Amino acid sequence: MAHSKITRDQLSGVRETAALNYLRVAPRKVRAVADLIRGLPVQEAEAQLALSPRRPAQPLLKLLRSAVANAKNNRQLPTNRLMIEEIRVDQGPMLKRFMPRARGSASMIQKKMSHVTLVLAETKQQLPERFTITVKKRTKAQKIARKSAPERAQEAERARPAPKQPGLFKRLFQRKSV
Repeated sequence: MAHSKITRDQLSGVRETAALNYLRVAPRKVRAVADLIRGLPVQEAEAQLALSPRRPAQPLLKLLRSAVANAKNNRQLPTNRLMIEEIRVDQGPMLKRFMPRARGSASMIQKKMSHVTLVLAETKQQLPERFTITVKKRTKAQKIARKSAPERAQEAERARPAPKQPGLFKRLFQRKSV
């Protein structure tokens, strides 16, 4: 995924900002995901976040899409020329909770929050598309061919072998006496 990151001199002066406040994920964890997309074109950053299994990826993806929608609707910027100029993760307030410990003591648990600021910038030249996202449409025949849940359950029942009858040893020696 080594994409050539865009330098500041290749950017035009137009910027669009979006903010996500009070995200209930620790800033350290959010920064780890934010570092992946810093300096990437919007399309590539969206692909990175969509495929990332980490928990901060989904809120960051929503934030990125919101920033792209702001740029498109408010400033009429073309989305294929947008890239992430800056993504900043700051610490928000902490919820302080206590966990009981041995000998009647307690230890503090800090539930940290993050404030994320995303700045998109327009590049002077159009960014090359490295890939295209295609969505396969299902035909009616494919939808009908899918079996319903009860049919699958019946098929699984048929595939399961019949339980074996208890052997001679099991019949002679029972664990419980009646």
